[in-house]
Amino acid sequence: MNNPSTVSYRKIWLMSYPLMISLIIEHMIGLTDAIFLGRVGDVALGACALGGVYYMAMFMLAFGFGFGAQIIIARRNGERRYNRIAPTMIQGCYFMLALALLLFFASRYLSPSILRHAIESPQVFGATMEYLHWRTYGVFFSFLCVMFRSYYVGITQTKILTVNSIVMLLSNVVLNYCLIFGKGGFPAMGVAGAAIASSVAEAVSLVFFIIYTGITADKRKYGFRRAFTFRPQLLKGMLSISGWTMVQSFLSVSVWFIFFLAIEHLGERPLAVTNIVRNIAAMLIMIISAFATTAGALISNQIGAGEQRFLFKTCRMTLNLAYALLIPLLIVLCLFPEPILRIFTDNPSLITASIPSVYVMATSTLISAPAFILFNAVSGTGNTRAGFVMEMITLAVYTAAVYYGVIVLKPDVALCWFSEHIYGIVLISLTWWYLKSGRWRGKKV
Repeated sequence: MNNPSTVSYRKIWLMSYPLMISLIIEHMIGLTDAIFLGRVGDVALGACALGGVYYMAMFMLAFGFGFGAQIIIARRNGERRYNRIAPTMIQGCYFMLALALLLFFASRYLSPSILRHAIESPQVFGATMEYLHWRTYGVFFSFLCVMFRSYYVGITQTKILTVNSIVMLLSNVVLNYCLIFGKGGFPAMGVAGAAIASSVAEAVSLVFFIIYTGITADKRKYGFRRAFTFRPQLLKGMLSISGWTMVQSFLSVSVWFIFFLAIEHLGERPLAVTNIVRNIAAMLIMIISAFATTAGALISNQIGAGEQRFLFKTCRMTLNLAYALLIPLLIVLCLFPEPILRIFTDNPSLITASIPSVYVMATSTLISAPAFILFNAVSGTGNTRAGFVMEMITLAVYTAAVYYGVIVLKPDVALCWFSEHIYGIVLISLTWWYLKSGRWRGKKV
């Protein structure tokens, strides 16, 4: 595990599976919101979807910065310049706190006017604002958690991420049950209760990371003892890498929010269908993201060790493992969609309406796997600007497809999900061309 210059299925799996489990468990926070609110009604479910994606757009700014920091940490780990790792992480934490403060107040003042014009249903708008009022407190905790994840992925020690995520999920499930339905002496708060539960669970996650790192980290090796001095030049260097991934991550989820708004114009039922299918799709995307993140971290470590020749081998082996896990899951999903959909809603007509969209989404997953892995390989080379350009081209094509395919044609909601195929095919084409061209060689981080 500690030798970054070699790659094997075992190494990829040992890095991927803890990250995969942690991502799936963390996604289950949103999943439990949807499961509980699905018993409240279509409006609550739709508000959870829109509010969740809106919050995710803010979170992805932090995720993008953290991904850039992870590239730098992994490169230093590959170079064996270990004492540079903690200072990189801590400067990232300072930036995350400032970003969280900015986005918290921006959301407080700007969200009502933005969403009032974007959401047609007054009931959905009111419930979405109620959700966001409490959900935005989570930015202070979740943004710092991103930096801890970047640290552990960058040094290829991912097992603790699973434990942290289990703690967070258990906190969320208990609080969801109590606050949404008014159990255990708590008031029944509905949508607001789901938002509070998610934010508190993120606070629990952060406390866990701080305690665990404080106890177990090799403070001398990784440079923690001198890491807390503010270093503007180091942060500036981080932003030269992370700035591009920040904007790219934010815009990619913002366009996903546009997809939800387009579906909302088709009605409350299509929006409820899309929210359910999104939650199933996100579980599969978490699996893909774990493998893709592993590929990016390994490639950055390998380049740091001067072993660029393993790039394509790493991508190929990572994709093989991803497919080995995804294909059986997709077969089960397509053969037995109703029992899986019943997890999210007990409404028979909503279950029936969701099945065609599940089939379309399942096929798009097979395209998303190579797209995500190749894109993370590009980022792992350190050329995040090139990745940004490729993502913007892909998103432009995707947005045009959503506008024409959803808003203009107004088809059945299942057909709207074919836009995901377009996104994956364009991204695969661009990233494959760039990696084969060799233009990434020699990039300094």
